[in-house]
Amino acid sequence: MTAESLPALPPPIVVSGQESLDSLLSKEWLIANRLGAYASSTAAGCNARRYHALLVAATAPPVGRMVMLSTVMEQLTCGQTTYHLATNEFSGAFSPLGAVHLVEYRDEVAPTFIYRAGPLTLTKEILLADAANAVAVRYTLRGGQASLSLWPFTPLRDFHHLRKVHQPHQMMFELTEGGLVVQDRIRNSPALHLTSKEAKFEGRPQWWYQFHYRIDASRGQDSFEDLYTPGFFRIELADGQSCQLNASLAEPVPVGFATTLDLRRRRLEELAASVGADADETTRRLAVATDAFVVQRSFPNAPSSATIVAGYPWFADWGRDAFIALPGLLLCTGRFDLARQVFRTFTLHLEGGMIPNRFDDYSFSAHYNSIDASLWFILAADAYVRASGDTAFWDDLLGPTAHAILQAYQNGTLFDIHADADGLLMGGSPKTQLTWMDAALGDEVVTPRHGKAVEINALWYAAHRILAERTRGHDAGAANALDHQADLIQTAFRAAFWNPAFRCLYDCISETGPDDAFRPNQIYAVALPYSPLSDEQQAAIVRAVAQRLLTPCGLRTLAPEDRRYKRRYGGSCENRDRAYHQGTVWSHLMGAFIEAYLKVETGPEAVENARQMLVAFAGHLHEAGLGQVSEIFDGDPPHHPAGCFAQAWSVAEVLRAKLLVRQAQRNLKT
Repeated sequence: MTAESLPALPPPIVVSGQESLDSLLSKEWLIANRLGAYASSTAAGCNARRYHALLVAATAPPVGRMVMLSTVMEQLTCGQTTYHLATNEFSGAFSPLGAVHLVEYRDEVAPTFIYRAGPLTLTKEILLADAANAVAVRYTLRGGQASLSLWPFTPLRDFHHLRKVHQPHQMMFELTEGGLVVQDRIRNSPALHLTSKEAKFEGRPQWWYQFHYRIDASRGQDSFEDLYTPGFFRIELADGQSCQLNASLAEPVPVGFATTLDLRRRRLEELAASVGADADETTRRLAVATDAFVVQRSFPNAPSSATIVAGYPWFADWGRDAFIALPGLLLCTGRFDLARQVFRTFTLHLEGGMIPNRFDDYSFSAHYNSIDASLWFILAADAYVRASGDTAFWDDLLGPTAHAILQAYQNGTLFDIHADADGLLMGGSPKTQLTWMDAALGDEVVTPRHGKAVEINALWYAAHRILAERTRGHDAGAANALDHQADLIQTAFRAAFWNPAFRCLYDCISETGPDDAFRPNQIYAVALPYSPLSDEQQAAIVRAVAQRLLTPCGLRTLAPEDRRYKRRYGGSCENRDRAYHQGTVWSHLMGAFIEAYLKVETGPEAVENARQMLVAFAGHLHEAGLGQVSEIFDGDPPHHPAGCFAQAWSVAEVLRAKLLVRQAQRNLKT
């Protein structure tokens, strides 16, 4: 497909400056690069989280993240009048309140703010270098001449922490050719280089105290920070003239704005085109959103390789999330080479038949406390071969890894993960959380699911059928053995998990017996490519989940009639952890639900119902993380979004669900 034939990007999301300040502060934007570095803030241009900044650098890509440039305060002087365009929140006050000059925020290829100051219009665009820890902020003036002053604020801190003036520090700056370098010599933090070809810098170091981050406050966290600025850049701008401020980690990085913008636009256009010229606006917007999550992971003494960041603003790469998200992020968009890289990244760290649950935030080490990441690897590997036809990669890497996983799980591996006498997979203890419902408060496990969890055994069964099918042409004996084992698992699954009284599945089987909590995990026993259940059982489960758990933005994690059900997610860390999997809605579950629904319900009415189930996401893309899908939502209406404002598996599974519905619509016409 030529550049000329590519369909246009979805129209930019435009947020009017006339919206209330609270509304502007609730809408967050994001731009990320190949390293996992990112820039993010609100449509007001005011930081509302400790994680908001113009440059969050990835010092050990995609982790080791540090907030290097928090914000730039702009002052535009025309004649005797100075317009303060920045917006900052302090305790009980905003100063300055530049949002009064905001015409609109536009979620363009480069996030764009347009301000009107008397007769002048100032456009501010933000763009990250594609493969460097660097950001460029470009300003363009129209309507006359003016003097523009830019005050950079430089925390130079870990992105989870806050800068306090009373803590030991030695913030210093040194002038360099074309700009300056800022460093905290006591903390020995990485240096931040600030440069501008057009502007002159004037040193005026100072601290501003008690910046307030309202989203942190709502999460029961420390929400106040002190920030240092070394001074300001000043330039005289004529009508139509632009200037650019660059900020980069460790060394000056010139960012060619026009070239970088064109490359990014081309990549996003290709993503929009990958889902087909007939895709609706929401589907194309979701395809574009996938770009933020596919990054490069660096390794010591080895080439970097692709991985998947689980969510912004705080997650890194998690195995479970990566392989649930991979079909939507990379297969639905045709990026098979990147998919192969992701598989290699995780197989490089296979240990005891286990794929890493996650990589460490501060090192190259891996953590293995997950029972299902390895099983999701097998499901994603099978999906890759079905989508790409690349059987050679299966023979070379995916197949041997999948067999190693099943063998290790059968024999027994870490965390007492092993096949029980009945063939079902079990693992963990009352003190461990190995499934995706993993919230814990100290030694208290909020959602105990050790033993035999329903979705784990649905995956276990499907994995055996997949390997049997893919082995059949090479080794009939091994294929028959895998099929025989799958038959045993299927019989045991039906006997252990089917709840005849309520015609659904138990959630978990432990030493104390079956857990009859009604949770969404059972939907995977229908949605996966191979189901251990009868057609009648599958249909009953889909109906029950639709009735008790389905919302416009995903599935609840617990039925509302359960006494443990939490209606709202928010407040302190304890309150949030107690609600995380006890009623809170997870948007990524919509992918499995739509797949299951379309398996058991057929015909035009069913397909239209499935389409309607996804309609609310079109509006959601405009309400929280702009152009993104949030991690979670409140269990009760109006289902306020929460958690990460941009979550990989949420975007991926909603996109995949949209494409499943489109395929079902096409099938009706043939």
